[in-house]
Amino acid sequence: MALTATGVKAAKASDKPQKLTDGGGLFLLVQINGAKYWRLAYRFTGKQKTLAIGVYPEISLSEARERREVARKILANGADPSDVKRVQKATKIALTENSFESVAREWFSKHAPNWKENHSSKIIRRLEVDIFPWLGSQLTDTIAAPELLKIIRRIENRGALETAHRVLANCGQIFKYAIATGRAQRDPAADLRGALPPTKVKHHASITDPKSIGELLRDIENYKGTFVTKCALRLAPLVFLRPGELRKAEWTEMDLDKAEWRIPANKMKGGTVHIVPLSIQAVAILREIQPLTGRGRYIFAGARTSSRPMSENTVLGALRRMGYTKEEMTGHGFKSMASTLLNEQGFNPDAIERQLAHVERNSVRAAYNYAEYLSQRRAMIQAWANYLDGLTTGLDVISIYKNKE
Repeated sequence: MALTATGVKAAKASDKPQKLTDGGGLFLLVQINGAKYWRLAYRFTGKQKTLAIGVYPEISLSEARERREVARKILANGADPSDVKRVQKATKIALTENSFESVAREWFSKHAPNWKENHSSKIIRRLEVDIFPWLGSQLTDTIAAPELLKIIRRIENRGALETAHRVLANCGQIFKYAIATGRAQRDPAADLRGALPPTKVKHHASITDPKSIGELLRDIENYKGTFVTKCALRLAPLVFLRPGELRKAEWTEMDLDKAEWRIPANKMKGGTVHIVPLSIQAVAILREIQPLTGRGRYIFAGARTSSRPMSENTVLGALRRMGYTKEEMTGHGFKSMASTLLNEQGFNPDAIERQLAHVERNSVRAAYNYAEYLSQRRAMIQAWANYLDGLTTGLDVISIYKNKE
């Protein structure tokens, strides 16, 4: 007797498995724990076999009957439904594993542990927003250059040219990984070289005129904000660092007796240890703030909690309050200031580059050369600090917080 939807729903477990037949080999297997499974009994090449149809209630009675009919047609064509199902499952897995999104996430998981958190989060976010919705489910080996370009153009057309370049570069890395793992034959991203217009190099606004530098330094000395912010402003011109590296300075990284600051590799953009020789003036600033924040972790602790460093916009905000616009000076501008004037005054360009912590092309070489030119850098940093003192005091004092137009 054929089953009914009501009968299937009402079927109860007993002390042993039950088979409730529907006809044509289809039956409902009710286990002793109450679980219900659809099965199809059939014969192939003289052997009795069973095909798993699905689980109730995910698969209803009507759906189970439809699957029975599909299996019977396969049998009529001389094939084994179990073999067909196995091949379909393997094909589905292969398609999933070879999709662009699957390959991309595998590539990301291999490399992300070696990246800084903010870097890795940006990469995966760009892929999830700009690439996966359009190419994620497609087989990596079937993606052609014009198709990829269409997606990249979408990013460019919204005014994010730099992001478009970065996404294209990431796609190229993913395709190369796919080739290495046998899931692609070539890299279509390589065919798009020159398809995007070049990005304009952005230079951080910086003051490099000696007279104007002296004016800025006097403004800093007369800054009326918090003591922590003022100390950060005073130290910034002396250490050639990015704002993020400065604000995250920790007391454990400092050796004031040795006049040296060692920043660990995981905090540097280049991923290598960076040594900052400290001038007499820099050490004096650090000793001045030490009684206030020296018991905590961060030298420039946040205003709300000492367990975190000051905000990333603190130094920039202070410059704005002093009247310096974004076209005149930024937190990054202190690096440009030092680079420009030190090169103009004939210091060793290699020592300058090393002190600026510019990324070494050969990462292995950089890992071993973080102390390169150290004696020259010590002398250079002290000479620079003395020069800044001269600019601060050696010129006519110009009115503080003047109106800048």
